[in-house]
Amino acid sequence: MQRTLVSESIKKVGESVTLKGWVSTVRDHGKITFIDLRDRTGVIQCVGQSIEKVMPESAIELTGKIVERPEKLINKDIDTGKIELQIETMKILSPSVELPFDMGKTDLELSLPVLLDHRPLTLKNIKQTAIFKIQSAVADAFRKASLDLGCREIFVPTISASATEGGSEVFMIDYYDHKAYLTQSPQLYKQIAVGAFERVFLFGHAYRAEPSVTTRHLSEVVQMDCEFAFIEDFSELLDHVEYVGTQMIINAFDSTTSEMKMFGVKKPILETKVPRLTLTEAQKIIEKITSRKVVGEKDLSPEDEIEICKWAKEEKKSDFVTITHFPTKKRAFYTMPDPNNPEFSLSYDLLFRGIEICSGSQRINNYDQLVESIKSRGMDPKNFEIYLQCFKYGMPPEGGFSFGLERITMKLLELKNVREASMFPRDMERVDIRLSSVEKNEKK
Repeated sequence: MQRTLVSESIKKVGESVTLKGWVSTVRDHGKITFIDLRDRTGVIQCVGQSIEKVMPESAIELTGKIVERPEKLINKDIDTGKIELQIETMKILSPSVELPFDMGKTDLELSLPVLLDHRPLTLKNIKQTAIFKIQSAVADAFRKASLDLGCREIFVPTISASATEGGSEVFMIDYYDHKAYLTQSPQLYKQIAVGAFERVFLFGHAYRAEPSVTTRHLSEVVQMDCEFAFIEDFSELLDHVEYVGTQMIINAFDSTTSEMKMFGVKKPILETKVPRLTLTEAQKIIEKITSRKVVGEKDLSPEDEIEICKWAKEEKKSDFVTITHFPTKKRAFYTMPDPNNPEFSLSYDLLFRGIEICSGSQRINNYDQLVESIKSRGMDPKNFEIYLQCFKYGMPPEGGFSFGLERITMKLLELKNVREASMFPRDMERVDIRLSSVEKNEKK
C-alpha cells in the first residue's frame, strides 16, 4: 500500500492507509497502546491492541483504518485532533535505544549545552523543528522579496585571497601551501557581480574569529545579501532594504502561524512606513528618554538599540526602525562618505524589536577614491586586485545590504540565544562538540 502522509489522513476517514514516521510518545495501558506518530507533515494519534513494545523515536510503519474520534476525545491543539489511526499492523523500521531525557514535552527542559550536545536527537523535538521551519520560511520570503526587486541569485565562494574588510577577526587557512582566508562577508564578490548583472542576491556563509562568546554572535553565520547597481540616490537603497526586511519577516510570520503559536509571539507591527533616523537623531531621542549621554558615540550599543526600538513602536507604531549616517571611519572601506558631511557615511542599519538585523550602505564606485580609502585604513590595494578590477571598467553608482538569518530567527521567536537559531552553531567553544571535551580527551 502506498504511503499516506499524516496531513493527508484528515481526508481519508474510513479508508485503510499506511503511515510512516517516528514514535513521539507511547502510552501503554495494558491491552491498549496509544502511539503518537510524527512525520514531516504533523502528528497523529494511533491506537492498537496487543502490539509490540516500541521505544520513543523509533522509525516505524503502521497500517490501519482512519476513524473519527469520539467528540469528547477530540484534541483541538493539533490539525489531526478529530481523527486517529486504528492500528492493524506495525513494522519497526529502525528501533531507538532508551532516550537520555524526555522528548515528549513541547518545551525541552534542557540547558543550551546539553541541547546542542544531543543535537541529532533534540532536533526531533516538535518545537525545535518549528524553529527551523520558521527559519526556512524567512529564507523563502527573502528570496521572494529579492526577486520582486529584479535581483538575480548568485553563488559566491567562502575562501578568499584577502581579509574581506581588512579586520583581524578572520580565519586564516593553509590553502595548498598558500595563505588564504574564510570570508568575513560575501561583500567583494557581490559587488563584482553587480558590475555584470546589475541586481543580485545571495545566501552566503560568513566567518568571524571573534574571541568572545555572546548571546547574539556566532563564528559562522548565514548572510542574506542584496546589491543594486544604477541606483538613483541613497533613499532608493533605504526603500529597498525596508521592503525586503519587512516583507521577509511579515510574510514568514504569516506562512508559519501554527509554528509561531508555540512561541507565543505576536505579528510584527508596521502601520505605515518604517521610521528613519540618522544616528545623531536617534542618540538625541535616547538621551531625552534615558538621560544617558550617548550623542557622539560611534555606534548604538545593545541598550541603545532596545531604547530606540521602543520609541519606534510607541511613537511610530513600528517594530522596525532604520538608522543612517554612521561615522565613516567606523564603517568598511567601501562605504561612501556623505558628500554633504564626509565625517558621516551613506550607511544604514535596520533594527527589529531591539536588535540590528541588517547593515548596508551606498558603496564607493570610483576607482581612485576606493584605492585611497583602502590605503587610509592601512591596507594594501594589491591584496584586492581582483575586486578593484571591476571599478576600472565602468562601475555605476551602487549599494546593498546584508541580513543575518540566525539573528532574525532569534528575534522573531524571542529566543534567548542566537545558538538556538542555528541548527549546528559554531563559536569559540563548539564545533559540533564542545571543544573543552576535545581538550580533555587529548590530555588523557
